[in-house]
Amino acid sequence: MNKTIPFRFDYVGSFLRPSAIKNARALYKANKLSKEELNVVENEEIAKLIQKQKNAGFHVITDGEYRRAYWHLDFFWGLNGIEETELSHGYFFHGEETAKGSIKVTGKITGENHPFVQYFKYVKEFEDENTVAKQTFPAPAQLLAELFRKDNIENTKSFYPDINVLIDDIGAAYRTVIRELYEAGCRNIQLDDCTWGMFVDEKYWANRQNGNVSFEDEANKYLKVNNLALEGKPADLTITTHVCRGNYHSTYACTGPYDKIAPFLFAKENVDAFYLEFDDERSGGFESLKYIPKDKKVILGLITSKRAELEDKEFIKKRIAEASKYVDLDRLNLSPQCGFASCEIGNKLTEDDQWAKLKLVKEIAGEVWGMN
Repeated sequence: MNKTIPFRFDYVGSFLRPSAIKNARALYKANKLSKEELNVVENEEIAKLIQKQKNAGFHVITDGEYRRAYWHLDFFWGLNGIEETELSHGYFFHGEETAKGSIKVTGKITGENHPFVQYFKYVKEFEDENTVAKQTFPAPAQLLAELFRKDNIENTKSFYPDINVLIDDIGAAYRTVIRELYEAGCRNIQLDDCTWGMFVDEKYWANRQNGNVSFEDEANKYLKVNNLALEGKPADLTITTHVCRGNYHSTYACTGPYDKIAPFLFAKENVDAFYLEFDDERSGGFESLKYIPKDKKVILGLITSKRAELEDKEFIKKRIAEASKYVDLDRLNLSPQCGFASCEIGNKLTEDDQWAKLKLVKEIAGEVWGMN
């Protein structure tokens, strides 16, 4: 097996939660199950998931984010100086409001002893000659954005009146987590980042910023905090980023092509590869890929994880060919556009639908690149 990360056929990381996980987490929240008992159930179900990932022929294994309620907040809650809170409202997606969880600063933000390191160690035990464990967590920019949601701004500024100090601390905290993951044997990290999806949506951007700051200043701020986290990255550690426009219960948050952010994100973020959402008309065309540097790869998210219907193979092949006009075919890969359960509620698919989607990804990749 060629262990070059990312793989020709890949996936973003989250999987639909089985009933055993949902039931155990509900009992835990109701104080009817101990943390230790919950951990036993999670371990058992993660082991089953990893075996399914291997049986499906994929070379990447994850825990499916089974230990999380949210794709992003659980990681933030694991940082020192941040605790869990709930706001009066969630995010407003297309036709649906998300759950209301959020974060608040309680002190200096640092990254020592993050629980995700222990979570990774469990997945690492299942690596073999054909698979590599991947750890996913939200990008630093996502943390910065969450701290400046309208209801969080006052509290954030009470601890961090100077945003540059906050950015430096976030970068340092992430470097600590990345170092501890590396020491635990991790060589495959994916930073999930919806902040850039907010940038591309003109209506969302106008409502969020209200003309107070320039697009360029905000983009450079988010680029800076992401790149700070990547400073000193070991040469044999692959760090990728996944950029989409929201994924909650098969709904989305934002609409717009990557064109506006490409000169910042694609050209200047110091990751090794980009997982990008291109599954429908909301995503625009591939022209923005011209900003991808020649030493970086792109994982085309051409298969939707939001709907059960299977895409037409020939149509997807044509889209890969279109993308190859901007990025050489050898630097392209294929995956679903997002995870199947960014939050524990999951998308509106069955588990059979989920595996059928991944089977399709693998088959198309085999026909395009001849990879096994």
